[in-house]
Amino acid sequence: MNMQRAALFSGGDAQMAAGDLGELLVPYMPTIRVPKSGDRVYKTECAFSYDSPDSEGGLYVCMNTFLGFGREHIERHYRKTGQCVYLHLKRRVIEKVPGASGGALPKRRNAKLFLDLEANSDLNSDDFEYEDEAKLVLFPDHYEIPLPNIEELPALVTIACDALLSAKSPYRKQDPDSWEEELQASKHAKTLVQLDNGVRIPPSGWKCSKCDLQENLWLNLTDGSVLCGKWFFDGSGGNGHAVEHYKETGYPLVVKLGTITPDGADVYSFDEEEPVLDPHIAKHLAHFGIDMLQMQVTENGLRDNDIKPRVSEWEVIQEAGVKLKPMYGPGYTGMKNLGNSCYLNAVMQAIFTSNYQFSGLLEDLVIVFCSGKGWNTKPNLPLKSELLNLAFVAQHNGISPQMFKAFISKGHPEFSSSRQQDALEFFLHLINLVERNPVGSENPSDVFRFLVEECTRCCQSRKVRYAERVDYIMQLPVAMEAATNKDELIAYELKRREAEATRRPLPELVRAKIPFSACLQAFSEPSNVEDFWSSALQAKSAGVKTSRFASFPEYLVVQIKKFTFGLDWIPKKLDVSIDMPDFLDINHLRARGLQPGEEELPDIAPPIIIPDDPKALDIDECSVMQLAEMGFPLEACRKAVYYTGNLGAEVAFNWIIAHMEEPDFAEPLVIPAYGEIASNGAAAFGAVGLDNQPPEEMVSIIISMGFQRNLAIQALKATNNNLERGLEWIFSHPELEEESEPALDMMDMDNNANANIAETGSEGPRVKDGSGRYELFGFISHMGTSTMSGHYVCHLKKEGRWVIYNDLRVCASERPPKDLGYIYFYHRIPS
Repeated sequence: MNMQRAALFSGGDAQMAAGDLGELLVPYMPTIRVPKSGDRVYKTECAFSYDSPDSEGGLYVCMNTFLGFGREHIERHYRKTGQCVYLHLKRRVIEKVPGASGGALPKRRNAKLFLDLEANSDLNSDDFEYEDEAKLVLFPDHYEIPLPNIEELPALVTIACDALLSAKSPYRKQDPDSWEEELQASKHAKTLVQLDNGVRIPPSGWKCSKCDLQENLWLNLTDGSVLCGKWFFDGSGGNGHAVEHYKETGYPLVVKLGTITPDGADVYSFDEEEPVLDPHIAKHLAHFGIDMLQMQVTENGLRDNDIKPRVSEWEVIQEAGVKLKPMYGPGYTGMKNLGNSCYLNAVMQAIFTSNYQFSGLLEDLVIVFCSGKGWNTKPNLPLKSELLNLAFVAQHNGISPQMFKAFISKGHPEFSSSRQQDALEFFLHLINLVERNPVGSENPSDVFRFLVEECTRCCQSRKVRYAERVDYIMQLPVAMEAATNKDELIAYELKRREAEATRRPLPELVRAKIPFSACLQAFSEPSNVEDFWSSALQAKSAGVKTSRFASFPEYLVVQIKKFTFGLDWIPKKLDVSIDMPDFLDINHLRARGLQPGEEELPDIAPPIIIPDDPKALDIDECSVMQLAEMGFPLEACRKAVYYTGNLGAEVAFNWIIAHMEEPDFAEPLVIPAYGEIASNGAAAFGAVGLDNQPPEEMVSIIISMGFQRNLAIQALKATNNNLERGLEWIFSHPELEEESEPALDMMDMDNNANANIAETGSEGPRVKDGSGRYELFGFISHMGTSTMSGHYVCHLKKEGRWVIYNDLRVCASERPPKDLGYIYFYHRIPS
């Protein structure tokens, strides 16, 4: 086999005579496509490894699907799909010819450079140049046709090759100036009149003064009215009271609540009928008690309150000023920052450190990561080939996770952008994606999943209700009141204010020192339940809730809740130092269930009032946003809140877990008319009609690529008739292709699928319960004032020593700042 493989890739001996090229390509013409404007051409990176045109074997691009494959994987794609025609791309690095003076020849335009690739930053451009090469390769005999070869090739082939070579990389960002309209300063900003009516806006708890709507709210900058917007402002809906107020008063400028940050806010002008800039936004907001004056930019471009505290934080977390020893090899590979993608880099480095226990989807990636190779040969592939591209091969120069980011963020408005994101939200987004795409009998997210027992107590009747929910994060509040250096903090605050008033340098930063035990105590204390409805009293009452662990996960992820809003409306991060323990024992937080002497609340649901106009049904948007912030699709969150009768985010979360496998999980909520509610109820909970066959044209396309009909139908059904996802589903389930038979009865297949669904649903959430004793193996730290800005760094403990992962830079850590972390990762200590 190895000799046959070597002969296959031997090269020039297999070239055809020029006159036979047209006849040779005729049988393959139906499989050759010309890239259209919406097609993505993956000609810079292999779908299964980090091979590229720079690699020794180059890159093979399928002329039908436009996916790229390295030398190690091209044969597998050919055998699986039957696709025979590929475009082979290769970039060579050539040392420049010396000139008469001994130096390199003057730099000139290289006509042989046509691939849309980044140059190797490690090579001196004065001494080296690139030469690109393209060939058509026909399998299985590996015939090579050098390009360009316009005269001998059929016109369709020439056009397809030219279009593929000229296609831009799907990862290259479009020039923002070409699509993003620059906002103009409002003509009303400078002369805006603000009424001295004593209105002060609190930092939270807003609602429309006319309809009590709590979302899509706008603050009028003239009189301080808080009113709802129209439907088209951001898609979340409203009753248009802000526009009505403008028509009545003529007050033109409004600012959207929830968008105010130290960098500005979203401002709209009703008079100019467009979003605008307000150069005096800080002054206008301060009129209503929203203090943004301290966020004014100084002459050197730094904010006054950022000069010393933020620099100090950046130095400590990145271990600046200390000579760190670089580390290389499997498990010590850095990741390129693709533009504010440090949150992704940090999370994935932490996840792959817990490799020896993973299975299913992530198991393949972990094996690649640990082996230092580019591919795992196991037949059980992950949910999508792109995900394999995060296999951390042992590359000295690090890796660029472009394809992985494109896949993992597809369809997500925030993670698909180049803006900074919250690392915790990305972790939950990844967990959600894995939950929705299980592979094999095990789910890799099982190691993070645990059950929380919630005891809700009616303060008036003293009766209780016990319930369980699934969670993946232990969120610890910051107990500021328990700071052990309060006197130092007070003295520092006085000095800081004096320095700001006199415009002198700020004093040396003093951080609040918080005992971890105080944060753990705050986590275990009862919390008030808003809008609690007591089934014992059949009315709303005061209620409190306590949370305990019904199971302990194999890997415990702990978030420190550092981010909050100040009373001055400014989003801020609590700059605190918490003595996080290397060894953690939370066995005392184990749930105990109903205790002797406790009486349960009656199992009576609150009355659900269905209005005559179902469109007027109120959906708790606060609960919707809570769920959406966890990474679930917005429409799924709305359905969860609606179908659970607005009983809160926790009840709706359980609905999501139970229904997230349904094909219409993320489809928009359709509220039926009153008479249709009963008949449509089954469909709302996942019932599927019998006539659900995929479109025949989609089935034909997949069959034409070499797959069997029953497999094509099964893939389309599993992906809600999405052709692209259906192909990816086939690649992620190769065992089905090998086991499938052409004469398989479709009714039996449907019955088996339904049986599998019922069996899985009866199991309930799977957890890996055990002891509550843990050891710290990693933490992610954040630098900056907000999760939407700044930088993330990851520290991991490997082979008994701490290592810092700062994007591409991987070094042995000398002073790991364990007290300044944002997310901590613990693994269970074996009993």
